[in-house]
Amino acid sequence: MHHRQLSDEAIIRGFRKGDADIIREYFYGYCRVGYYVFDQRYQLSEKENLDFMSLAHQYAIYLMEHNWKPLEDHSPNVSLRTWLINGFRYVVLDALKWYRREYGSITFEDYLQSFDVTSDLRLQFNRVVEDICHHAALSRDERLIIDMMLLKGFKGKEIAAQMGMTPSAVSQKYKKLKEDIIIPYFKKNFDMDLDMPEVIDERSLVLAEEMAMPCAPMSEAYFDSPLSMSEVEIPIEPKRTPPAFITSLEPNEIFVFGSNLKGLHGGGAAYVAYRKFGAVMGQGVGLQGQSYAIPTMQGGVETIRPYVENFISFARQHTELTFLVTRIGCGIAGFTDEDIAPLFAPAHHADNIVLPNGW
Repeated sequence: MHHRQLSDEAIIRGFRKGDADIIREYFYGYCRVGYYVFDQRYQLSEKENLDFMSLAHQYAIYLMEHNWKPLEDHSPNVSLRTWLINGFRYVVLDALKWYRREYGSITFEDYLQSFDVTSDLRLQFNRVVEDICHHAALSRDERLIIDMMLLKGFKGKEIAAQMGMTPSAVSQKYKKLKEDIIIPYFKKNFDMDLDMPEVIDERSLVLAEEMAMPCAPMSEAYFDSPLSMSEVEIPIEPKRTPPAFITSLEPNEIFVFGSNLKGLHGGGAAYVAYRKFGAVMGQGVGLQGQSYAIPTMQGGVETIRPYVENFISFARQHTELTFLVTRIGCGIAGFTDEDIAPLFAPAHHADNIVLPNGW
């Protein structure tokens, strides 16, 4: 990956001088390795606004604000590469915490506490649990435990007393049911898994450095002069793309998100649509409030195409509206940009459809 062998001190001096080649080769090169490691763990590239350049620029801003001193203070027993990547890790973790708050990526227990018993989301959750009880291969006792624990709100001790079991036995049964049946279902429908890694082991970076793709090419003008705060902004694209963080909309803007046919808007961009932009629980397709749902969870790419075509047709009929398309299908649905972007090729001729960068 690196063409020159510079000392850690020489690299840091290069950073401070704004040496374009050193910054490109070492700072972005090391961050690329770190991003590869964390992408494997958290699927960063599948999440809204967690692309490599956004995170690396954020890290660069922080280091420049401190004159790169956090790198200079690295332990003598740790290489600059590992120290820099561990610092990048904290940027990633902070971004994931933001993602968790903004896009509903939460634990199962947090999910249970995120709505009150009268909310539409709670009612929808109850229906899902009832479906699990009715269709999963469960014994009578297992159905009763799920029903009492999740739907009726009984405590383990209370369930044990009613079923003639020990509290420990109820706890063990519930834990197994949750791990084997309940959580896998919700992981399939909602992006809720967010465990933090320990500090990076330097040995784990060797393979990552070999596997990580080189940094995306940047124009020489991007590095012509010493870096300043303004120079680490993401380059402006000729064609408009959705904002980095869609937390509000203009009155004529529509938030386009990936959904499922049942309209369970419990995770990812769908959760944002439900909480902020008027998405309706139980409605998996079409315009709802200031959002538009395109189902992506029902099968392969070809099952998504008709819904995308209907969306494009709808947008062309409503030129008074601007549709901001998120990276639908590229999160928990498991597709890639290369899978989904071609479906939107006809949208390039619609001025009121704003597509993600690269689509």
